[in-house]
Amino acid sequence: MSTPSQPTVQPAGDPVALRAEYDVLAKQLETRRSIDSVRRSLYLFFAGLIGAGTSFKLAWDRWGKLKPGAVRKVIGKRPLFFIVAVVVTVIILFFAIRALLQARRLMREEDARFARLRALRETLRLDP
Repeated sequence: MSTPSQPTVQPAGDPVALRAEYDVLAKQLETRRSIDSVRRSLYLFFAGLIGAGTSFKLAWDRWGKLKPGAVRKVIGKRPLFFIVAVVVTVIILFFAIRALLQARRLMREEDARFARLRALRETLRLDP
């Protein structure tokens, strides 16, 4: 049983059916959704990098090495801003990884469709 996103395989000898399959594949491959997903994941990774840097700076301010003679002033018992920054960073990086995995899955599907499209071009003799 075929899924709606993938074209059905037609008999090899019917040029009208092959041309219809070719047109469907060409329409599906007009836009590459995987590129949008990669771009989204890169934006999220960049935001995660900023969050990781912020988390590191907050941790360094709380527990890092001080200059000689400097005294650390700790307000409150729990490092609330550090905890919030780490949680937000982990969430952002989770979504970045998820978007990247989705992009890779979409790329594999698009590559399979493109291979079929090229095979149809050869069969139908559309290339000069």
